[in-house]
Amino acid sequence: MPLLRSLCLQTGHLSALFFGLVLSAAFGSIDSHAQTSQDKPVAIRVDLTKDKGPLKPIWAWFGYDEPNYTYMKDGQKLLTEISQLSKVPVNVRVHSLLVTGDGTAALKWGSTNAYTEDKAGNPIYNWTIIDKIFDTFIERGMKPIAQIGFMPEALSTKPQPYRHYWKPGDNYNDIYTGWAYPPKDYKKWSELVYQWVKHSVQRYGQKEVESWYWELWNEPNISYWKGTTEEYIKLYDYTADAVKRALPTAKIGGPEVTGPNWDVSEKFFRAFMDHVVKGTNAVTGKVGTPIDFITFHAKGAPKVVNGVVQMNMGTQLRDIDKGFEIVSSYPSLKNLPIIIGESDPEGCAACSEDLHPQNAYRNGTMYSSYTAASFARKYDLAEARGVNLAGAVTWGFEFEDQAWFRGFRDLATNGVDKPVLNVFRMFGMMQGNRVAVNTDLTYNAKKIRDESVRGEPDINALATKDAQSASVMVWNYHDDNVQGPGSSVSLTLNGLTAKKVWVQHYRIDQQFSNSYEVWKKMGSPKAPTAEQVAELEKAGQLQLLTSPIWVTIEKGVLTMPFQLPRQGVSLVKVSW
Repeated sequence: MPLLRSLCLQTGHLSALFFGLVLSAAFGSIDSHAQTSQDKPVAIRVDLTKDKGPLKPIWAWFGYDEPNYTYMKDGQKLLTEISQLSKVPVNVRVHSLLVTGDGTAALKWGSTNAYTEDKAGNPIYNWTIIDKIFDTFIERGMKPIAQIGFMPEALSTKPQPYRHYWKPGDNYNDIYTGWAYPPKDYKKWSELVYQWVKHSVQRYGQKEVESWYWELWNEPNISYWKGTTEEYIKLYDYTADAVKRALPTAKIGGPEVTGPNWDVSEKFFRAFMDHVVKGTNAVTGKVGTPIDFITFHAKGAPKVVNGVVQMNMGTQLRDIDKGFEIVSSYPSLKNLPIIIGESDPEGCAACSEDLHPQNAYRNGTMYSSYTAASFARKYDLAEARGVNLAGAVTWGFEFEDQAWFRGFRDLATNGVDKPVLNVFRMFGMMQGNRVAVNTDLTYNAKKIRDESVRGEPDINALATKDAQSASVMVWNYHDDNVQGPGSSVSLTLNGLTAKKVWVQHYRIDQQFSNSYEVWKKMGSPKAPTAEQVAELEKAGQLQLLTSPIWVTIEKGVLTMPFQLPRQGVSLVKVSW
């Protein structure tokens, strides 16, 4: 490689044939262990002159069930890494910020003890744990999505049982206890919300809190909310009124329903939206209620077929598309920002693969290739529906003091990053505006929405350009979690104006940016040594496929042939 780079620099130009050989050596042949296909290369053509508008950082949004993990050792480490992978502030959403308890962390559980009452029923506010959580975010330049929930024990209409002790293998419905019920006093609830927002302004300043998103509850169309649709809407009116009284410029939204393509969810969603537009406000008696952004959830549906994990991206994209369709049907609301409050390959982050074999995709590169392919299609679906997609929350964090690579839906295990986190590092390197990629490839957003990826693999790309660089993310995704043959890719960038460019090629596959494969080669140690942990941490970082090279450009065109393994993701960054 040093010789090839030297030749590039010394000759000033390359013949088309030799240029192809150089790039093939630089970007393709290093995949010597990957099964490669002899089929015709997949031609991906990027037109840097066709601007498609800003690439919104919809990926810079994360969340998790267990808020008390935030300030624990591995939680702080991962939040630091997440904050560092993004040029823009990362938004973080966590559950249980108003749940009663001592702050003990557990699966599917968290508490802050923000609200209790004395013997006479007078409120006692305690912001210590909430402040500890939000301080951890703010110190890293992150923005809280302040989830207003769940119900404090002293306010619940059915407080007992309250604290649950759910663990993987238990009935999932065991988690829905006294915190899921409506308040026995809506005015006390409203005052709690008011005091929280007011305290936040006093602690962090008005300008900071104005940049947050305040939202009510989580998935109220299922058992997270034990009240009726009407009671949720009433709670929203009281909550929005309290937020705006404390800070009129604060942003409030909802309803965080899950699965809009499900008729039960759609009914709830539309009832809420109808109320926002024309309902009678439970607090003011006037028409409508404040809303600054709209939220819903979308999940895929993997299953095991003949012993193989088979994903279903189509299920997730149908939920997303239906949510967009519902929002776009309300003319006065369709331009509001949409946040997909949880957007994942399936539903339960804390359900490990040892008890849920369909979740065996989580440790390896299938999770990373799924993430690349699905996020790219979210842009396309939003554009097709004419809605304002602001963010899509990846509901995956870390689980403190669990077995290594146990198969939770997390971004890191015991402080070691998993392959999926490197996709977000790639997204963080993509700056500027989207540019056009050829549309004659096997799959597009609508086809995956309708059919998922069950035939040929989905080999496609997302591309951006700013004043001094262009970036192309290329993935080779398939719903079936099997190691099929890799594919030849011919990537062409048209419209380069620089005479020389600096080309970097990053990769996530079995060999690169993959701590899981390194751990397995170690013999899957249950207690890695300090030296092994250091090796795993290094393997968990985003890695270059090969050394960067300078390339001379002729006629504004750069063509790069390379091999891309099944479930692999490449990021090609060209700078000038």
